[in-house]
Amino acid sequence: MSIIESAIERLRRTPSRAPSEFAPVEGGPQRRIRIDMNSLRDRGEIPEAGQDAHFADYYREIKRPLIQKALATEAPPEYRLILVSSALPGEGKTFTALNLALSIARERDVSVLLVDADTPKRHLSHTFGIQEERGLLDALADEALDVESLVLGSDIKGLELLPAGKAAEGAASELIASARMAQIAARLTARHPRRLVLFDSAPLLVSSEARALKQLPGQILLVARAGKTPRQALFAALALIDEGRLHGLVLNDAYEAGGDGYSDYYGYYGAGASGAQTPEA
Repeated sequence: MSIIESAIERLRRTPSRAPSEFAPVEGGPQRRIRIDMNSLRDRGEIPEAGQDAHFADYYREIKRPLIQKALATEAPPEYRLILVSSALPGEGKTFTALNLALSIARERDVSVLLVDADTPKRHLSHTFGIQEERGLLDALADEALDVESLVLGSDIKGLELLPAGKAAEGAASELIASARMAQIAARLTARHPRRLVLFDSAPLLVSSEARALKQLPGQILLVARAGKTPRQALFAALALIDEGRLHGLVLNDAYEAGGDGYSDYYGYYGAGASGAQTPEA
């Protein structure tokens, strides 16, 4: 039985997460947003304060292979493009993308651009209060628009954001499937050789946008939720991903037997990984 199949066997039922809101502010050479970590924590977007240290360890296990592959000697630029997706909605992929981005931002030698590419839902944009800002879809629709001019800085060093943007209704799928999307992806890596670009994608099985976007990144992280993601759906999503691009599987909200009973955790199953366990927030 493969690592991925072993992970699927641990699926169990668990709760969902809530959004968070922030207000944009001006500052520096680009527009910036102020990130209220307490508000994020209160709304369940990041772990509780008492779990920070343990949680950080588990995200380190996920991010370090991503960073090593992205910055390896002669690594192609697409290795710095990282897609976080899931088979179906409600699996915790945006939670994973956000916390992974925060973890990468703590690194001394790299920065991270978190892109809201889940254009149907735009959860990240709503979380940070930037849903009315121009972003990815605007750059796709207007070839004269430099996508870098739409990137928002933050008061967290090493973390930038690109909103989903505001395109004409029904145009998102065609825009993301266009050659312009590849040009934008290349643009986001070309100017910053030590920037990782992390896409929060729509779920693969319910979004044509996600299936088009998956062709661009060199690394893909698939998220599943224990007790909610059907085994068949997870295998169907895995079948859509090129094996060489699959970085690993994050399994949300499973349970691990411990000395005091069962505790929540996140399981990470990557190439050669034994399964990192990340506590539930």
